[in-house]
Amino acid sequence: NFLVKINANIGNSAVLSSIDDEVEKMRWSIKCGSDTVMDLSTGKNIHATREWIIRNSPVPIGTVPIYQALEKVGGKAEDLTWEIFRDTLIEQAEQGVDYFTIHAGVRLPYIPMTAKRTTGIVSRGGSILAKWCLAHHEESFLYTRFRDICEVMAAYDVSFSLGDGLRPGSIADANDEAQFAELETLGELTKIAWEYDCQVMIEG
Repeated sequence: NFLVKINANIGNSAVLSSIDDEVEKMRWSIKCGSDTVMDLSTGKNIHATREWIIRNSPVPIGTVPIYQALEKVGGKAEDLTWEIFRDTLIEQAEQGVDYFTIHAGVRLPYIPMTAKRTTGIVSRGGSILAKWCLAHHEESFLYTRFRDICEVMAAYDVSFSLGDGLRPGSIADANDEAQFAELETLGELTKIAWEYDCQVMIEG
């Protein structure tokens, strides 16, 4: 009944990777009052871990699909492709994930704006996309293929959480041009998502 909702982040890593542990974390998160849970797994058995979390969760489950897409290319951001990302979206949507964090506001022109920051790009998703953009000298495929992403989201009734990949990591970097440039883009992308009847949350 509260206007504020609480999300808990869980997930395995390359150091610790246990399906039982992640399900247990999810159970405790909900016992402590979490309204949603995000599986941010980056270790082994990502698909199976997510499967068991979804099966056992009474609350919505979210993910950051770029994490699994990165795992599929051996952790090399520059090797990511639209096709790999799209297949990952569909794979996770078919499992029953409720919402995806998509860092589509991290655009090539905004990356140089972070060069003089004290703490740089602190978002993992944001840094992955920034590395890809700089390696290819191209606009992010999350931005250029956003309508295609909307079609997948609409087909599977998955909600957007538009990620703030250029959020500041310190007071020194707060309210800079990179942060506001991305936020403006996220507003534009929200209107596009609405054209497809997709629900949208904006991080930040």
